[in-house]
Amino acid sequence: MIREIFESTVERAEGYTLAASFPTAIQALRYVEKNDADLVLMDVLIPGSMSGLGAAEKIKAIKPDVKIIVVTSMPELSYERKAREIGVEGFWQKEVQEQPIQEIMDRVMAGETVYPSEQVEVPIGNAMSTEFTEREADVLKELVTGASNKEIAGKLNMGESTVKMHITNMLQKSGYHSRLELALMARHYGIAINEKDQPVT
Repeated sequence: MIREIFESTVERAEGYTLAASFPTAIQALRYVEKNDADLVLMDVLIPGSMSGLGAAEKIKAIKPDVKIIVVTSMPELSYERKAREIGVEGFWQKEVQEQPIQEIMDRVMAGETVYPSEQVEVPIGNAMSTEFTEREADVLKELVTGASNKEIAGKLNMGESTVKMHITNMLQKSGYHSRLELALMARHYGIAINEKDQPVT
């Protein structure tokens, strides 16, 4: 449904031509590899084995001049940071961004880099999602997979004691009583989503 809305938006927008639309990120990547495109609108959470951010990173590696706008409705703490690291020109948060998507498209095509003016805040227990540090958010993203402290430490290149400290800090901030409760609620509110276990939006 969301893809159809974007298709309609592009088709109605003056100065734009809809070249193609795909249900998976891999299909979009394959198209851009073999065809010319000026702008890609890419949802983060799409069916299939590759996320929108994963495809955006690969597109930027092979065709850095293609402009990309990443779209999401999820308040996941790492998405915007990852998009900036990749070099994505636009980030449209469906739930909070003031400007319509066409305005973001126009500004990006005019050479601007456009991101939300404010980070999405979601309550999680006694805390707001913005109270978690970047490193805590990284740990939380692995925690929602059910990984042990040792597994998280190995994935994030940190000591097990450091992982435990971050989890303890998040429990204190949120007021939750266990790592399981913290993980379940973070996943429920869309604050921490691991790409291996992504919902379809």
